[in-house]
Amino acid sequence: MASPSAKSALSAHSAIGLVVGALLYIVCVTGTLSVFYPELQRLEQVSAPEMSQIDPAAAQRGMEAVLEKEQAQGLAPTTHFYIHIPTEDLPRATISTDTQAFHLDASGAIAMPEEIAWSDFLIALHYKLSLPNFWGLTLVGALGAMLLALAFTGVLALPRIFRDAYRLNARSANTALADWHNRLSTWTLPFSLAIAFTGAAIGLGGLGALVMGKTAYDGDSAAVYAPIFGEEMEGKETVDGPPDVAGPLAYVAERFPDLKPTYAIIHDPLQPGQHVQILGGYPRRLIFGEYYNFDESGRFLGSAGLADGDLGQQAAASTYNLHFGNYGGLPVKIVYFILGMAVSVISATGFYIWLAKRRRRGHRDEALRASWHAVVWGCPAMILTTFAARIIIGDDAPFDAIFWTGQLLLVLVAALWAKRRTRCAPSRSDRLKTSAA
Repeated sequence: MASPSAKSALSAHSAIGLVVGALLYIVCVTGTLSVFYPELQRLEQVSAPEMSQIDPAAAQRGMEAVLEKEQAQGLAPTTHFYIHIPTEDLPRATISTDTQAFHLDASGAIAMPEEIAWSDFLIALHYKLSLPNFWGLTLVGALGAMLLALAFTGVLALPRIFRDAYRLNARSANTALADWHNRLSTWTLPFSLAIAFTGAAIGLGGLGALVMGKTAYDGDSAAVYAPIFGEEMEGKETVDGPPDVAGPLAYVAERFPDLKPTYAIIHDPLQPGQHVQILGGYPRRLIFGEYYNFDESGRFLGSAGLADGDLGQQAAASTYNLHFGNYGGLPVKIVYFILGMAVSVISATGFYIWLAKRRRRGHRDEALRASWHAVVWGCPAMILTTFAARIIIGDDAPFDAIFWTGQLLLVLVAALWAKRRTRCAPSRSDRLKTSAA
């Protein structure tokens, strides 16, 4: 019989496995839904004005109107000012600052505040599990690395996995789950490897930049990204008014006709050093876009080189679209959604298979099994609950608190209920005595 300390260690080991498995499952489920982030924004705020394009002069008027509004509100100067240019999947012109966001109408006038807190909550849940940026991204990156390791070790542990890729031998309940898990793992292997690798790269990139910045760049982590995304520009020390955004938008439309602008980014507006970047993507390219740099008067200064730079630079710029399926339009998103659902099922069934193996060795884990049921079904249920809160309460609903509190309560109640049922159930020896009598 195992000692009390050994039993405690085993329970702690199982609990850690449950937590890690639950976090990985939540990342998979939310990542599957995040593919439709633009569509979810439109669903969440259906009344926002939409347009296929916005005139550069209208974008200029919108920028100036928001800057005037923030000055009148007495807000601190914003450091980054984003104008979202209407795109095919999100045909809205939206301005975001450090503190607020507004939709514009086609003339550039402020139409209404942007209210997409639920969509942003879902993205943050996938990106960083509702944690602060650095710690959340690092944790999710580590989970991506773990998923990558699971995919590789699964292939090595099952040498016949490719030979049996289309052979379903589920003859009983004991083998059906493992068989479906193995088949889905085989069919989705290229997708799983790509998603896990890019997720680990994106998530752990901040940690790598922090370490490299301290060791090679005198503590400047931003300098690590400069060879990829370009260095921060320096503008004039004097400020003569708002920067020119209309000119750069008209310039890229004329000089780069294949470019599909997505954002006009104004750095430090109405402050010394203000300058403008136009970010846009190219059809049939995997890179998320190219940065075109302009000074405050609209003079073109060059590009970052993501579209035509070194191969490594282009590869780094391709990780985001490859991870989130932001290329190829709606058909690619549907494929990503289906494959993401399959990876979520693989994540869920993997823990069930581990529990089944423990049961065959004589370990009764009814509370752990019930807790995993609560994770598998509770995660989508709590996501739906947060969406209901968005409808009932509005944009100010505490989505993080609702999701995590509800998820933890479901797990706790399921575990306590399973333990109580186990204590009340007759043991095997008692059933044998009863049948003998």
